[in-house]
Amino acid sequence: MRLISLVPVNTKIDFMRFRKVAAILSLVLCVASAGLFGVKGLNFGIDFRGGILIEIRTEGPANMSQLRSNLSGLGLGEVQLQEFGQPTDVLIRIERQPGGEKAQLEAVEKAKNALGDKVDYRRTEFVGPKVGGELIEAGITAVLLALGAMLVYIWFRFEWQFGVGAVIALLHDVILTIGVFALLGLEFNLSTVAAILTIAGYSINDTVVVYDRVRENLRKFKQMPLYELLNLSINSTLSRTLLTSVTTLLALLALYLFGGEVLRGFSFAMIWGVIVGTYSSIFIAVPSLVYMNLRRSGLIVGENDGDDAAEAGKSA
Repeated sequence: MRLISLVPVNTKIDFMRFRKVAAILSLVLCVASAGLFGVKGLNFGIDFRGGILIEIRTEGPANMSQLRSNLSGLGLGEVQLQEFGQPTDVLIRIERQPGGEKAQLEAVEKAKNALGDKVDYRRTEFVGPKVGGELIEAGITAVLLALGAMLVYIWFRFEWQFGVGAVIALLHDVILTIGVFALLGLEFNLSTVAAILTIAGYSINDTVVVYDRVRENLRKFKQMPLYELLNLSINSTLSRTLLTSVTTLLALLALYLFGGEVLRGFSFAMIWGVIVGTYSSIFIAVPSLVYMNLRRSGLIVGENDGDDAAEAGKSA
């Protein structure tokens, strides 16, 4: 039985030919993203701006659509509902109202009147902008620490050139993700930060697969020009890269379409991140090795490298 293949096994696409075009395109997009972030900024959600938190418990399983309908017409701005714990437990987030404490209390009363007396109000809290600022700082710190840890990991596993190339690709993915959120005005909240960290992990996994093949080929084909060797490495992992991306996108698309409003921002960020991550692992991470004086002699030779070299010599 013949298997269906998304990509032919032995492709010979000259990806390195497009490295300069890809570099210019990525640089323009990154600069544009930084400009959008500086001019428009991000549409921070309640998690960062501060607001009102109301925890309720319903008599039976919560009817989320009905609760959302009851609260949406109150003129309180952004309102988020989230199930947690039991099916009867709901957390309501309402954006911070203009004015002082009196305005916040009035918003709470409006929400309680709309929800009625059949729900149990378990807690009500006010989250100030100071807490939101601390969350922004914590989110930035988390992203930077993740990038630093990945750089160290790649550095120790491969060579410093691989580590720098991987971090360049990661920064590219993160900057473009922030840029598209600034461009479209999509809400940026804690779930988006989680999506960015997940994108970083996905992108580094994709890059490591290709880098592993580059390292293997550097040991195996010692006389092959670096340009050809990098093309060979990308082509030999292309089927795996695209299959992983397509299957991941199918799952994320289902999450985006049927996961509800709460997961829409997260799933959109992930969909965008998988697309740019696949692009960067092919057109950014690998071609960047050409410009960093990658030395074959710097690679650590394993136990089987002698056999690989002998096999390459025979094939030559």
